[in-house]
Amino acid sequence: MLKTRYLVLEDGSYYEGYQLGSDQLTIGEIVFNTAMTGYQETISDPSYTGQIITFTYPLIGNYGINRDDFESLIPTLNGVVVKEASAKPSNFRMKKTLHEVLDEYDIPGISGVDTRSITRKIRQHGVLKAAFTDNKEEITQIVDKLKTYVLPHNEVETVSTKTSYISTGYKYSVVLVDFGKKENIVRELNARGCNVTVVPHNTTADEIIRMEPDGVMLSNGPGDPEAVKEAVTMIKGILGQIPFFGICLGHQLFALSQGAQSFKMKFGHRGANHPVKDLKTNKIALTSQNHGYAIDKDSLQNTDLEVTHIAINDGTVEGLRHKFLPAFSVQYHPEACPGPSDSNYLFDEFIEMMNNFNTKESIANA
Repeated sequence: MLKTRYLVLEDGSYYEGYQLGSDQLTIGEIVFNTAMTGYQETISDPSYTGQIITFTYPLIGNYGINRDDFESLIPTLNGVVVKEASAKPSNFRMKKTLHEVLDEYDIPGISGVDTRSITRKIRQHGVLKAAFTDNKEEITQIVDKLKTYVLPHNEVETVSTKTSYISTGYKYSVVLVDFGKKENIVRELNARGCNVTVVPHNTTADEIIRMEPDGVMLSNGPGDPEAVKEAVTMIKGILGQIPFFGICLGHQLFALSQGAQSFKMKFGHRGANHPVKDLKTNKIALTSQNHGYAIDKDSLQNTDLEVTHIAINDGTVEGLRHKFLPAFSVQYHPEACPGPSDSNYLFDEFIEMMNNFNTKESIANA
């Protein structure tokens, strides 16, 4: 028999459902994700650190969990909310159920709730703090706690690698600064012949320059970009000396390093079907996104950055390029796991940028 569980929101509302995953109950910022597939990649994306994900697609877990599709070794989200969790998934690659994996990593969840109601509430009021409980008598006490609870701001520090390591390629040397990277960024770079050195989030510009890479990748990651000040200093130190490409949090940090400002969005972009317009080609791409902060377009006016991509739905900044130096970034996920592959070409543009930079350097030194 399924055990009753409650999802409690800071506005005083609560939802009754059934236990999913761990008995360990948590507090987190509740958000929603609109992707129809890719729940394994979503729950293992470090960008969701400390958050509780509401899946809008009504059935989650129907193809189970396999060994190969994790985006990080240890999921770091604080909870999962679904309408229906599949108890008997079917797929030849499956090794465990969704419930088993959540339980293994001490992540609580709830099933059997109206996820449409939760999503509408988040869209109307913005993201909220939320918690789980198995005791209905505790709900009032939990609401009071949620109203005063301060969410942590050290998410990048908790998920970034503590030591450098290498994923081997054969042609290019790329340093990937890990703010909470997804594993598929490494796969995409390796597939293009890049030897990838993954380094901690607080690696300095001097340390990176001494590695003599052909390029630098600034990864995705969780939380507020304003809380990662050492990365802003590092980006200023490598700009113009090494070509670089920023993704998601890396995009925001690139913008901050040039004097732009960020802001917290009402409910963010999280899903695998967000349309983005390339201002150079006027083409529309469907993109995978996961971010709760964005760059203030007006704050870019007195910088050397130009907007290259915008979101069709709300007009927010989705891509930037330095006007004079080899550096660009996008707010969305071109490695797209889960999601469409429309934007994979950006990795090829990064390779081309490294080639052009190296050619100019060779001519200058001749």
